[in-house]
Amino acid sequence: MSAYWIAHVTVTDPEAYAGYRTLAPAAFARYGARFLAQGGEADVLEGPAFDRHVVIEFADLATARACYASPEYRAARDRRDGACVAHVVIVAGL
Repeated sequence: MSAYWIAHVTVTDPEAYAGYRTLAPAAFARYGARFLAQGGEADVLEGPAFDRHVVIEFADLATARACYASPEYRAARDRRDGACVAHVVIVAGL
C-alpha cells in the first residue's frame, strides 16, 4: 500500500535552502519517490498559509519512513535547518 509525504514549506533563506535542494534528490531517487504535487497554485482553506505544498508518493510506509531517516535525507535536512518553516507528515495510503 502506498504512503505519502505531505509537506508544507515557506522558505525564509533561499540561499541556504539551495543546499537542501541540491542534496534531497539523492534520497528521493534511492527510495523510489514519485512527486505528485510540488509548488504550483494552491488555495489555503484552513490553517496557516505556507508558500509551497508537496505530495510525494512512496511504495509503502516503511519506505517513506526509511527515506526520511536516511543519511542522505538527514544531510539535506541539516542544510535547510533555519532556512525554512516546514510541516511534514507521513501518511499511509488507502
